[in-house]
Amino acid sequence: MAAETQPTAAAASTQPRVSARTGSRPERRLPWGALVVLAALGFTAVTTELLPSGLLPQISRDLRVGESTVGSLTAAYAGVIVVTALPLSKFLAGRVPRKQLLVAVVFLFALSNVLLAASPVLALAVAARLLGGIAHGLLWSTMAPYVAKIVPADAMGRGMAVVFSGNSIAMAAGAPLGTLLGGLMSWRASFLVLAGVAAVLGALAIFLLPVIPLSATSARPSIRVAVRRPGVVTVATAWPLLLFAHFALFTYIALFVRAKSLPDAATSVSLSVIGVAGLLGIWAAGITADRFPRRSLIVTIAAIAIAFVAMPLFSGTWGGLITLTALWGAGIGAVGIYNQAAILRAGGEQGEAANGLSVVTIQLGIALGAAYGALAVGVAGAQLVPLAAAVPAAAALVMTIAGRQHAYPPGRGERRRLLGRAAAAVRR
Repeated sequence: MAAETQPTAAAASTQPRVSARTGSRPERRLPWGALVVLAALGFTAVTTELLPSGLLPQISRDLRVGESTVGSLTAAYAGVIVVTALPLSKFLAGRVPRKQLLVAVVFLFALSNVLLAASPVLALAVAARLLGGIAHGLLWSTMAPYVAKIVPADAMGRGMAVVFSGNSIAMAAGAPLGTLLGGLMSWRASFLVLAGVAAVLGALAIFLLPVIPLSATSARPSIRVAVRRPGVVTVATAWPLLLFAHFALFTYIALFVRAKSLPDAATSVSLSVIGVAGLLGIWAAGITADRFPRRSLIVTIAAIAIAFVAMPLFSGTWGGLITLTALWGAGIGAVGIYNQAAILRAGGEQGEAANGLSVVTIQLGIALGAAYGALAVGVAGAQLVPLAAAVPAAAALVMTIAGRQHAYPPGRGERRRLLGRAAAAVRR
């Protein structure tokens, strides 16, 4: 594939321009078309990942296998991400331009979902999911570094917030709508619709995503070099710990709701509240991530931990459950934006390798979090799973507070306040 040597007009439009009115002040513009396409791609990826769980009974009946066996569709998807994300992203870096790679990933999602919808037996369905998992790992290894290249440096938080809103929308609406469609028509129809959405996004990506020349990309990714950079290991550990805590409870929220003697409808309400609140958290992170990332992240993690601790005591009513799940959902939506920016900053020239490392550790955190939740259910009972989830959340909070210098340094707004206080102290 030929290297791209010149940026397109779309790429050039994202660069700082000199204002005609001031003659000197740079005019910063976000490439909204590209960011919306990327957000829609994130929506498609997360919906693809979650949809089999909602359609598990239908898939089980159609393929004539047990429901626990159908769970292999989710396990295979996550497993292949862990195995392939780092080596593939490292191999393709510097060889395939980012735009072309993202376009190829979109169509790979479409192909995976078509093959899954057409699978007559479980083995072929698993193979189709493996293909989707490869696309998923490449997407999240590539997308954040790509966004960091097409938006101004001082607007990275806002750019990430727009793009990663697709994740929360998928949790709040994508998977539930796909499950509803599967109930009305068939599980195969749900995946075919998802494949059609991916194909449309692929066409839009060709026209709307800016080109990044290969010469403008970072140094060749090296995990060995990346982990030596101060702060990378801290972010790549603290962030997965939060998702470890999240999925420990999220996976067993239905059991927790039942243990609190609330109706079964409270489970679906809780999941929707988490998704919608996650959008609000992403919006808040987009406003604060560039100026006050450290303080905002510390407050957010503390809020998540408090929500987990309070849930066994105050979730016995609709009001308590909705309030605490909203706090939890908003927090988990926001921490992704803060940590995504943190891992790229900590990685520096090795930002792509550092990001790839976080993709793998996040998937491990999700998988191990679900297992940890199952252990908590067996040992302490479903009602105390939130307390178990609070433990890794608290550990992430400690790491964030301790990572002031390299992992989670103050933002420009925080630095100005510190300088202002120092100047005031000198004047006294």
